[in-house]
Amino acid sequence: MRIYNTLTRKKEEFVPIGNTVTMYSCGPTVYNYAHIGNMRAYIFMDSVRRVLKYNGYTLKGVMNITDVGHLLSDGDEGEDKMEKASREQKKSVYEIARMYTEAFMTDLEKLNIGKPEIIAKATDHIDDMIDYVRKLVDLGYGYETSDGIYFDISKFPSYGKLSGLDLENQIAGARVDVNDEKRHPADFALWKKAPKEHIMQWQSPWGMGYPGWHIECSAMSKKYLGDRFDIHTGGVDHIPVHHENEIAQSEALEGHQTVNYWMHGEFMQVDGGKMSKSLGNTYTVADLESKGYSPMTFRYFCLNTHYRKTLNFTFSAMDAAKTAYSRLLTLVNEHKNGTHPTTDEVLKKYRDEFSAAINDDINIPLALGVLWNMLKEPTSTKIYDLALDFDRVFGLRLDEQPKIEVSPVPENVIALCEKRLAARAEKDWALSDKLRDEISALGYTVIDKKGGYDVKKQ
Repeated sequence: MRIYNTLTRKKEEFVPIGNTVTMYSCGPTVYNYAHIGNMRAYIFMDSVRRVLKYNGYTLKGVMNITDVGHLLSDGDEGEDKMEKASREQKKSVYEIARMYTEAFMTDLEKLNIGKPEIIAKATDHIDDMIDYVRKLVDLGYGYETSDGIYFDISKFPSYGKLSGLDLENQIAGARVDVNDEKRHPADFALWKKAPKEHIMQWQSPWGMGYPGWHIECSAMSKKYLGDRFDIHTGGVDHIPVHHENEIAQSEALEGHQTVNYWMHGEFMQVDGGKMSKSLGNTYTVADLESKGYSPMTFRYFCLNTHYRKTLNFTFSAMDAAKTAYSRLLTLVNEHKNGTHPTTDEVLKKYRDEFSAAINDDINIPLALGVLWNMLKEPTSTKIYDLALDFDRVFGLRLDEQPKIEVSPVPENVIALCEKRLAARAEKDWALSDKLRDEISALGYTVIDKKGGYDVKKQ
């Protein structure tokens, strides 16, 4: 099994430390619903875990739930995301955390994403983080300012090795006026001192405060996985700040490398551009369901692009994925009671091709190609059984019956379409356009054709 290691920038043979593969995955900050870009990262995490299990490994995985400490800016600026959500939504921070954690777990279940063995909430590990920060201060890596405890990156010469950034050039254009008490503009917060009005704060050797975002992952990975573990996963957005800082504080404390393989999933774009709330394109799994796309359709859509490639989300692409996934279920189902005597040689050929694909840096798109080719074989229960075996990696619920999706058009929409058809027959184009807009406002598109029309949900 070979995987791409962000740290070394090359594919490497995966050699685990022990009999159980240890793996840490950056989890959500639970201040809002996770959008589909977030969920792609967890489908990637799940694929890595499924391939490892398919290869016979036992896993000990940890995923954090960030319910404190993640500021609006990754660079230690702004307020805590949880506090901002609490104020805007008029709920307590703990209500916010509980609500969005439950929503996230529901999305995992819908998308057939297996939960890591340990789910660790930041607020349950404050003492571990305080102890971690105290040790870094004792070792000379942490220093105190009026607003917190910061990590001194000048004491860690290899800072920047994960991202490969030229730190000095980066600092030349940095905003050095953000905190003039910092020894270096790139020094990052280990612990923040809290003003009295700050809701979430705990007693520490430096007074009342709360942890920096980065420290939670170092503290919790150490607690559950030890001072060295196999794999750390996350999104590429974590590389230049969060994971760079995590490496610095972890290796400073331990005195050696703490993660053997860093794996990162690429971004998801929407219509070729950035996904953002201001553009109104941060869709959730529930949003997709409301538009007629099942969670398995979205999972299939994601699996068709390698995790290290940018994925462009469009509704036309989702339509294609919906059709393809339905066809896939149909083909698998046709083999269920097939009687063709497929030979062991044929099965071995597909099994070997599948194994080669998934073990070449988790190449799920190539493995799906193997499945599609295999399903072209004469119908056979052996092919069916092997398809379900492959589904241990895909997680596409290939044993389910294909659903014939019927999307009935409401009677009021049909009535408007009929009225519009009559207006067009009378060449009343103004009324026709007005009715088209009314139909569109109800969420449907009318398409004119000779002798009538088609209508479909937007």
